[in-house]
Amino acid sequence: MEKAYLTMKYSGAGNIAVGIIVLVVGITVGILSIVSGAKLLKHKREITF
Repeated sequence: MEKAYLTMKYSGAGNIAVGIIVLVVGITVGILSIVSGAKLLKHKREITF
């Protein structure tokens, strides 16, 4: 029984760590996308085709 509890403990800790990493990466990518989009909108009059 104890081996199963240890496995669940490490699995849970790993899932929390992965969740935090995914959250940080997601927020970072979202912020970069917003900044990039704002720059494009700001300079849209300068674009000629």
